[in-house]
Parts: sequence; C-alpha cells; structure tokens
Amino acid sequence: MKIRFWGVRGSFPTPILPSQIQSRIAAVVQRIEADDLVSEDAREAFIAGLPPYLTGTVGGNTTCLEVRTADDQVLVLDAGTGIVALAAELKRRRENVRDYHLFFSHLHWDHIQGLPFFAPQIFDPRCHITFYSPVEGLEEALRGQMQHPYFPITLDAMTADLHFHVFRERSITLGTVTIACRRMKHPGGCYSYKIVEGGKTLIFSTDSELGEEDFQKTPENREYFADADILIMDSQYTLDEAVEKYDWGHSSYSLAVDFAVAWGVKTLVLFHHEPAYDDKKMYSILQSSRWYSSHLAGKGVDIVLATEQLELEL
Repeated sequence: MKIRFWGVRGSFPTPILPSQIQSRIAAVVQRIEADDLVSEDAREAFIAGLPPYLTGTVGGNTTCLEVRTADDQVLVLDAGTGIVALAAELKRRRENVRDYHLFFSHLHWDHIQGLPFFAPQIFDPRCHITFYSPVEGLEEALRGQMQHPYFPITLDAMTADLHFHVFRERSITLGTVTIACRRMKHPGGCYSYKIVEGGKTLIFSTDSELGEEDFQKTPENREYFADADILIMDSQYTLDEAVEKYDWGHSSYSLAVDFAVAWGVKTLVLFHHEPAYDDKKMYSILQSSRWYSSHLAGKGVDIVLATEQLELEL
C-alpha cells in the first residue's frame, strides 16, 4: 500500500504569497558564507543544510490523499483542491487509470471543492468513478455544489461512469484491501476510514475532535484503533487553541500524540493543518510533537508532518 499526499490543509487553500518567497530568499542569503560558494559540493552541502521550511513547502491545497493498493487499485480520500494536483500528476505520468474509488470523510467545502476539476478523468466516459460515503443523499449533495449560481457545469456534464455507494456495511472489500469507517466528532459529522491490506493498517481521520470516549479501552475502540501502522490524524490546533475552540471539530497536535501513544500507533502523521500557519510554524509544531512524544511513557511513535507529495509505504 502506497500513500501519497496531495492536499494537507484544512478549511481553505493557502497559496504561498510573493512576500513569503522573498522573505525565504532573504533568509537564505543571510546564511551564506564565503566557504559555501567555493565549489559545487560546497553549494550542495549548504543547500542540504538549510531547514526544510526554507527549501520546500508544506503545501496549501485542501484535503486529498491517493492510496495505491498491492493490486494497483486507486483509492482517493477526499476531493479537496489537492485532487487537481493528483489529476495533473496522473497526466504527467501518462497513466491510463480507468477505475477510481473516492471516499468522502464528509461534505464540507474543503473536502469536495476540487471534484469538478478532477480532469480529464471525470469527463472521460472510459473512466469508472465510485463515490463512497456513509452520508445519505451523497449524490444530491454533490449535485448541489455544481449548479447555478454556484458553478457553471452540472454533474450531468461529467461523462465518466459515476456510481454512488452509501457506506452502510461494517466493512467492504476491494480487491486486496478491506475498508471500514467510523463516525468522529465534528460539526455535522465526519467519518474516519480504516484501510487494511496484508496485515498492515492505515487510519485516515481528518476533521476529528478527539474526546475521552476515543481513549476508552472498549472492544470497539480497540478493534478499530489499536496498533495501527499509520494514523493520519487531524492536529490543526495548539493546545491553547483547542481549549479556546472547543466543539469546533478539530484536535491539537499534543492530543493527537496522546492518542497515538495510547493506542500503540507506530507512525502518526500530523494532518489538516491550520491555514493561518506558515511553513516555519508547521515545522516547529513537528519539533514540539516529537519532543512531547519523547517525554511520554510508552515511547516509540514515529511522528511525520503531512506535506504535499509526501509518499509513505506499508
């Protein structure tokens, strides 16, 4: 199972501004010393030694992940603006994928707004796209965002072979993977997905406000959360913000670490980033999360910051 991140921000897209790029260039220039320029090797070493918030970007697209299974099925988790980058990459690679399985965590704007731009796939009659959600009325909801006066093209203009599956089962099997879902705390509801393949487990839990009930050692919780190999977890807030924004439907990074440790998760991926935070702030949160984890009992959680184009493999 291969996981690729195409959109990692919450709430709304956050493109890098020209002033931010200029600030980065200035910060790099200030670090340069004469010895850093004497040879190609010296220049490469200088660049390699720069902090990641100066040489790259976390990314500004809203939620979208691609999961490739062992039998080469394509699962897409949410259709935020990141799905546009996924479509562009498929085109660049000249991959002729015809079948897609698109799972929605919920139907808030930042998780569906990229769908009309999943092109050319959604306009290709040779493509088969199945939409999955536990929410009744999935098709009607998606049609609603693609009608006058909100959008100039209706869902009927999208000529791919579209299917709508209301996820009522305990779990479903698609080739080599089994997929289950669980309702999480978020205004209007949100669902996490658990994907299992070859004894390896991925849990995708965006837009989740963790509460005491999620930590309880019930059989249901244990079956779903315990010993996950990768947990992609909403960690939008700092602890102070989580207290201030109680009931807003998101978790703090420290609570996400607590949760991962409590359930014996091997790798925690911090996700659904606060759009107000720049890249430097995001990497400071990663550093703080790792420091916090190292001071908890039951150490051993590997913590990763979700960034666009990040690839993980199980």
